[in-house]
Amino acid sequence: TLRKPISQSSMADWASKNLNMHTQGIFRRRISISNMLSWNGGSIKKPMLITSNRAIKKEACEMFKLVQSYMGDRQTRMDRNHVALVTVTKCWSMQGLRDELYIQLIRQTTDNMCYQSLAWGWELMAISLAFFSPSPKFQSYLEGYIYRHLDSDENIAQRIKELVDLKNKKISKSRKKRKQNTEDEGLPISTYAKYCYRKLQKVAVTGGKKGLRKPTVEEITHARNAIITPSLFGSSLEEIMLRQQDVYPGNKLPWVQTQLSQQVLALGGEQTEGIFRIPGDIDEVNALKLQVDQWRIPSSLSDPNIPASLLKLWYRELEEPVIPQQFYKECISNYENPDAAVAVVQLLPELNRLVLCYLIHFLQIFAQPSNVGRTKMDVNNLAMVMAPNCLRCQSDDPRVIFENTRKEMSFLRMLIVHLDTSFIKGLV
Repeated sequence: TLRKPISQSSMADWASKNLNMHTQGIFRRRISISNMLSWNGGSIKKPMLITSNRAIKKEACEMFKLVQSYMGDRQTRMDRNHVALVTVTKCWSMQGLRDELYIQLIRQTTDNMCYQSLAWGWELMAISLAFFSPSPKFQSYLEGYIYRHLDSDENIAQRIKELVDLKNKKISKSRKKRKQNTEDEGLPISTYAKYCYRKLQKVAVTGGKKGLRKPTVEEITHARNAIITPSLFGSSLEEIMLRQQDVYPGNKLPWVQTQLSQQVLALGGEQTEGIFRIPGDIDEVNALKLQVDQWRIPSSLSDPNIPASLLKLWYRELEEPVIPQQFYKECISNYENPDAAVAVVQLLPELNRLVLCYLIHFLQIFAQPSNVGRTKMDVNNLAMVMAPNCLRCQSDDPRVIFENTRKEMSFLRMLIVHLDTSFIKGLV
C-alpha cells in the first residue's frame, strides 16, 4: 500500500530546516528557497543540504556538474553512460551524498525550460533509484516531489511555455535558441515519475544494490532500459508473462522461474548441503540477474547457490507475492489443516496457482529423504527459508509478525507434504 505523501507545506517546512541556504552578489544576499529549488545553469559553491562532512562538501559541488553534464546543461567529453556511472558510483560508495544527489535532481527538474534536459534529469533519478535509496529522513520529501508529477504532463508543458515567454525578452539570441527547445522529446515526464514512485517504494525496503563490486556500465544501461521495459524482477506475474509473450509465447509459467529452478538441479543443488540457506556470492548473483533479465543463462555457472539465491530473490521481489494478499488470512488460519491448506491453493488465480504449484513441486524434490541426508534441509527448513518469499505479513506489530511467521512456515510445510503437484511435471 502506498502511503499518502507529505503535504506541500510540510515539504516547504522540511526545506527551510535542511537546505544549506546559498547567497549571491557582493552583499551576500540569501537566495530564496524557491530559487534554491529551481533550475540553475551555473555551478554551486557549497552543498544544497546542510552537512558538516568535509568530503561531502567537496564532492557535492563536483556532483552538481555531473548532474548538469548528464542533463545536457554542461559540456563534457564523457558520454552520458559514463557520467551516470561516475555519479552513481560516488553516491553508492559515499552514503552521505545520496540525499544531496536527489535534492540536486529535484532542483534541476524544477522550472527547467528545456524538455530534453528535464527528461534526462528524471532519467538520472530513475537510474539512481536502482542503486540506492534516500535516507529515511529525506524519503518523504522525495516521495512528495515525485508524487506531484504522476499526472503533470500538461502542467509541465504549460509551465515551460510560461517561463519561456517570461524570459524571452531578457535573454540573448543564442540563449533563446536553447530555451525555446520545448518540444516533447522522448517519454512523458509522468512515465518517469510513475516508474520512480514505484521504484522508491521498493528500494526503501530492499536498500538497493548490495555486494562489494562497484556499479558497472552494464548495470547503468539495464537500469535505464527498465524504465520502459519492466524487469523480470520486481514486476507483477502478469507483467512478466506479458513481456514473455514475444520471446516464449507458448509458455504457461514464467521463464525466469523454470530456468533458475532447472539450473539449481542441473548443478546438483538437491545434493548440496545448505541449499537455499547458504547464500550465493552476492556479486555473482547480481551478475546473473543482469543476464537473466536479457533472457540469458550463462554456461559458466558452477555453484548451485547462485541460481538458488536469485530464484529466492525473484519470488521475494514480485510486486505482489505468489499467494496474493487477499488470501493471506486464510493461509495463516489453516496452517494446521492439510485439507484446508490445499483448498486455499485451488482458490488462487490460475497463474498464481500454477506458479505456486511449480514451486511446491520443486521443493518436494528437495524434501525427499535421499536428498535431505545430503542437504541437511528437511521439510521444516525448506518451509522456513521459502515461506517469507511466498507470503507477506502486512502488520507493523512485531508480536503479530513473530506469531504469523510461525504460521506461514507451517502453512507452506503443509503444502510441501500434502499438495499433489504431479500435473505440473513437464509444464513450462
